[in-house]
Amino acid sequence: MKKRILSLLAGLCLLVFVTTAARVAADDVAEGSFNRTLKVTGAADLEVTTGSGGITVHAAGAGEVRVTATIRVSSWRMSRKEAEDKIQYIEAHPPIVQDGNVIRIGRIEDEDLRRNVSISYDMTVPADTRLRSATGSGSQTIEGIHGPLTAETGSGSIRASNIGADVEARTGSGGIDLQSVTGTVNASTGSGSIHALRIAGGFSGHTGSGGVEFEQTAPGNSDIETGSGSIEIRGANGSLRVRTGSGSITAEGKPAGDWHLHSGSGGVTVHLPQDAAFELDARASSGHVETSFPVTVQGTISPRELHGKVRGGGPLLELSTSSGSIRIE
Repeated sequence: MKKRILSLLAGLCLLVFVTTAARVAADDVAEGSFNRTLKVTGAADLEVTTGSGGITVHAAGAGEVRVTATIRVSSWRMSRKEAEDKIQYIEAHPPIVQDGNVIRIGRIEDEDLRRNVSISYDMTVPADTRLRSATGSGSQTIEGIHGPLTAETGSGSIRASNIGADVEARTGSGGIDLQSVTGTVNASTGSGSIHALRIAGGFSGHTGSGGVEFEQTAPGNSDIETGSGSIEIRGANGSLRVRTGSGSITAEGKPAGDWHLHSGSGGVTVHLPQDAAFELDARASSGHVETSFPVTVQGTISPRELHGKVRGGGPLLELSTSSGSIRIE
């Protein structure tokens, strides 16, 4: 009976502790906001940075940049009043500098003022906007601007769509999702997948760990690499250099330059037009090589290697895998 009472008391104490901790945690964050409308004429040149917080940018009418900012201040190691004083100061002195069509948002030089502060930005901008955006911790979503666009985050995802010029996207940890870009794309992440669809230009995609999906709609050379993950390519039209340490490679398109595809562990499959002409150099260290194309073989015939020309030759297709099979169809 005594043990049962002690157990019941312990449970009640735990419930009180959890409830109190949750209430304290909720009270530890003070919130505020500010709104600004900035007039511009012609193309806007916009720079947005935040140490902690998200960035959202979408295009609307011309002539103005509308900014909505959400401020959050943790009162960890400070009083609630100090946190609220920070918010009131930022609301009265928002980190926005404008010089004609050049606008810089988010820079807070005072280190004490920056401490424990998170600001998220939601902006409506003219379609004719050039954007550089960066966040230390937080995701970004950008849609509908002409560009060019340079987006970077230390930790958080990047999503961009309907961009009318070149895109550069970098994240230390987080996925990258790009759609409908008219221009070249350079995307890199330390850890996370990359999806680049309807890209009208060349593509460079690199991830330490994660898969890569790429769809090309206009000619351009491409370079894709992942330490661990599969790679899928559609509509390739240009030279192609692809490497994965562990994962399969599937590539479809028309070689307008040499293709070099290598997998450390995984199969390699290539889909080409039926009238394609190319030179083939395929090697599978552990697996076999198959093709439906008529190959004029050069050298010794082997199930693990195939060297020769299709329809008199053309761009080089160098395909290799250390563990897996190769198929050209």
